[in-house]
Amino acid sequence: MTSPAPHIFTLTGNLLAERTLDFASWQPGRTQRATRESFQVGGKGINVSKMLGRLGTPSTALCFTGGATGAECEAWFRERNFPHRAFAASRSTRTGTVVRGGVQPETTFLGTDVPPDAAAVQACAEFLDAQPDGQVLALCGSFPGCSDGYFAPLFAALERWLVRGTLMADTYGQMLFWVAVRPLAVVKINAEEYRRFDAQRRVLSAENLRETARLSPVRHWVVTDGPRKVWMCEARGEPASLTPPPAVEVSATGSGDVMFAGMLHCLRRAGRSVPEAVNFALPFASANAAHPGVADFPLPVLTSI
Repeated sequence: MTSPAPHIFTLTGNLLAERTLDFASWQPGRTQRATRESFQVGGKGINVSKMLGRLGTPSTALCFTGGATGAECEAWFRERNFPHRAFAASRSTRTGTVVRGGVQPETTFLGTDVPPDAAAVQACAEFLDAQPDGQVLALCGSFPGCSDGYFAPLFAALERWLVRGTLMADTYGQMLFWVAVRPLAVVKINAEEYRRFDAQRRVLSAENLRETARLSPVRHWVVTDGPRKVWMCEARGEPASLTPPPAVEVSATGSGDVMFAGMLHCLRRAGRSVPEAVNFALPFASANAAHPGVADFPLPVLTSI
């Protein structure tokens, strides 16, 4: 009898209360009137959990919420029976606006980053420590405030998770520097984040990624580059690449999150390799880029592994 697959938790450090405005056409510098308005909750971990749900893989989205915008996010979760756990913070959740329509390309305006406070960070750390061993935790997106001392309980909980569970990340900024010197199962980033992270190797290439993997305890690196090759490298191994299926891009927003979800979906099945997981995930990322929204596209015919 096979044991059940581990549960996946996604942790979003910078939640987004997001509105989308649709226009027949719009131009900068003029007053515009939208034809349609919608609300959705964004942030990398939310997008990942949303896509996991579409693939039939259960997950729980962890996040920090605060103020009226945070309450609106929690109402959105409840209305959709979206599995989540929100840690209450004192500052209002970050806002954003997506503008679509006409000949202008889709444009996203993001509000300022909103760090969680010490109480919310402590509550998150305690929640992680209370989970059974053997589960999967995915760190998603940026974690504003994580360089401040009050994040210490969360970092301590993550260190413990490394010993008793599986830790993966699709992150950037200060959190990327933290995960890069620890034995995570997988770190997935895009080429721009790779260049910012590794100042000595600003060009994404097989040779440079091999050196990054050699110097880091991370077990697998995966670096995406839009419609171009995805590079993978195991620690002290040889880089390999895969090319995403071609797509007519409508909106690339969230395609990396969709890909990460596909990888998580595949990797939680025993015996699947990182190259197999990337190969499985790439058609979903391309399909997402060919449609507006995030994880709202028709699923490719093959959705099982």
